[in-house]
Amino acid sequence: MTTTGVSPAADILRARIAVVVAFAANGLAFASFISRTPAIRDTLGLSSGQLGLLLLCLSGGAVTGLPLSGPLVHRLGPGRAVLAGALSESIGLALLVVGLSTGVVAPAAIGLVLTGLGTGVWDVAMNVEGADVERRLGRSLMPRLHAAFSLGTVAGAVLGAASAAAGVPIEVQIIMVAALIPVVATVSTRRFLPVQESTPEQKAAGSGALTAWREPRTLLVGLLVLGFAFTEGSANDWIAVAMVDGYGGGETIGAVAFGFFVTAMTLGRLVGGAALERFGRVAVLRATAAIALAGLLLVVLGGSTPVALGGALLWGVGASLGFPVGMSAAADDPARAAARVSVVSSIGYTAFLAGPPLIGLLAEHVGILRALFVVLAALVLGLLASGATRPLPVTEPATR
Repeated sequence: MTTTGVSPAADILRARIAVVVAFAANGLAFASFISRTPAIRDTLGLSSGQLGLLLLCLSGGAVTGLPLSGPLVHRLGPGRAVLAGALSESIGLALLVVGLSTGVVAPAAIGLVLTGLGTGVWDVAMNVEGADVERRLGRSLMPRLHAAFSLGTVAGAVLGAASAAAGVPIEVQIIMVAALIPVVATVSTRRFLPVQESTPEQKAAGSGALTAWREPRTLLVGLLVLGFAFTEGSANDWIAVAMVDGYGGGETIGAVAFGFFVTAMTLGRLVGGAALERFGRVAVLRATAAIALAGLLLVVLGGSTPVALGGALLWGVGASLGFPVGMSAAADDPARAAARVSVVSSIGYTAFLAGPPLIGLLAEHVGILRALFVVLAALVLGLLASGATRPLPVTEPATR
């Protein structure tokens, strides 16, 4: 379906609800099986090292999907691209179940590649749609959408924990999620905004994916997302370990610290839109970088568990807005949004691949608390690149 005009207000409001559902469903689908990685390891009889290699298939699929998603969204539109990603993820999870049921690693590995591929395409497509809805609403929306993703991961983790507590076999849980994903994606994407017809110039230019990789602003926004993603990901992976190994706390304290971080980050995304509308992207990003820096220093140098827990809260707030604001900035020009969001996502997601092993390697030599000082470099990178998020000049004739 195509249109040459702006969607009516009712269509925009329905699209806003639909894209919230798409973000939440993406988070739930991911967390519902990743929360049960110990069961995956035990069912397949893997060592921790072998499990790491298996999970690398998931990351490899996602990294492959991200750069491909720009041309795919350009060709199919965000709604169909989300559905394609959901179908790939559903098939991948089904293959994972085949591997778990037979005890054979190969189908599980192929399944995780397809799952990661679908996740990457789904991620870029829903960000493009979210940025379009945000632009037409005329107010900040992306932080709330990423908060919906975070809430979806919480729901997925609760589903995994409840299934494990109830003795539900992991194969049953995963196949239920695999069946649910395409249904939710189909229903939600029907409410996405109608795809606007491309101008002859836009059709001749194609997706612009290669051109986007040569744009200084797009690359700087990618570095901004990389810095904030590293700041976020390092806390996700290591803040619980820091409380246990660095402060001698038990696993409960580690879990509390992680809970403090993700709760603060989710709340920061829920309320960050008002700050962005009042003060602008650049000022808010610089302020959040400073807040994250304060939280990091309290965790690393606080000297006591209560102080470090307070640092976890500040760290979460400070890390909350970099990723969603970077997606908004990449999609400022709707005609180039798909290609630019794809590039920015590809750059940003390298933080989630490189961060955990880098900090782990440093921790083996200097201890986990000192290893976390590497996050300072990520924060400086995000701070220096924040100016690239200034909104592009509005050029209505070129973007319709």
